[in-house]
Amino acid sequence: MTELQHRGWTVQLCGQGTYPAEIQRALRHCDSPLRQFPDMIAARGMDIVTIDAKDRMPSTHTDRYTISRKSVLAGLQFLGTNAPIPLFYVLGDLSVLTPPEVMHYGAAELRCPTGSYFFISTYRAHRFDEVFGHPAISSHLAQSQQVGPPLAG
Repeated sequence: MTELQHRGWTVQLCGQGTYPAEIQRALRHCDSPLRQFPDMIAARGMDIVTIDAKDRMPSTHTDRYTISRKSVLAGLQFLGTNAPIPLFYVLGDLSVLTPPEVMHYGAAELRCPTGSYFFISTYRAHRFDEVFGHPAISSHLAQSQQVGPPLAG
């Protein structure tokens, strides 16, 4: 959330993490896509995106991410229902993937297609800055770093 705000996005929490504990407990016992609803919605200008934070997904022993099939299927449903608003998985190292990318790369790289998780090589992910922009720097700092005279106009 903070990283998006540093890039000029207005961010609002949403999804399961915002519900009271009783509702969260009940959702853990059902297979509804509502359980996998994105964690955040963000806007910058006329751009709007949704984010599903996957902070525990990088493997500690390999160079791959693991993302549950249920999450990916719910993500694909979300995209179909809410097009053209994109959904991004932001991983713990701030790498970014989309549900279709996980499905595509996971199917190509997975040895057991009936498993509960997709395994995606870390090199497949996008850098956070490539997707959401670079952090904004203050105009004072930008002016102090300017080379040459100010542009006329």
